[in-house]
Amino acid sequence: MMEYIAELREEEKEQIIKEFLPFIKYTAGRLSWRLPPQLTVDDLISAGLMGLLDALEKYERGRSKLKTYAEFRIRGSMLDELRAVEWIPRSLKKKINTLKKAHTELEKELGRLPEDEEVAGSLNLSLDEYYKTLGDANGAIAFRFEDFENSGSADDGLNIMECIPDPNAQSPLTALEEKGRKDMVAGMIDGLPEKERLLLSLYYWEELTMKEIGKIMKLTEGRVCQLHAQALIRLKAKMEAARCPKEYPVKAR
Repeated sequence: MMEYIAELREEEKEQIIKEFLPFIKYTAGRLSWRLPPQLTVDDLISAGLMGLLDALEKYERGRSKLKTYAEFRIRGSMLDELRAVEWIPRSLKKKINTLKKAHTELEKELGRLPEDEEVAGSLNLSLDEYYKTLGDANGAIAFRFEDFENSGSADDGLNIMECIPDPNAQSPLTALEEKGRKDMVAGMIDGLPEKERLLLSLYYWEELTMKEIGKIMKLTEGRVCQLHAQALIRLKAKMEAARCPKEYPVKAR
């Protein structure tokens, strides 16, 4: 019979919640750049607390570490809260697609990643207007495994989602496929400008907030968010070029 942590006394649960509260607040801060107008950081904190309580109810002793399981549930609850209200206006979707197309076509034409001024010029925008568009797009861009669907050749019909390995039964083949996906994304990130590579590393690997990254890079938090949006747009454009190599051939840098 499984032993659940829900059997803990209430005072023990309260102590666990106090221990996890700094992590909950920090995670909410890291995700704050994705907040739509109708949500606040406090809403994310509340969602994180609900995730922790759910973890305490469902955690089974001996299956994994409580810290690992609870942090997973906390992040998941916050992301679920964001996705529940995630709605991108059609006009913003059109702007994002226009930016991706401009990046793809300029990279094809120039044989290198385009500069901000070049992208803005191709769209007949001032640099300020271009940065404002990046700011508007920042919370609306996500990089998910779904982006890898049908990313093989047009003839093989490969759905990468079907290749995600079962953590309980990983074969050498699935391990190799997972490594291939990671190598693919790593290669795309490696082709980004140095500032954008550093930003992604600090945010996704070092798990710093946008504000902390701004202090390290000596940039405003708003500029960090713009660079983050631009990096994701470049990666999305590269992903689409990888899906359709015949339509969007991109020269090596």
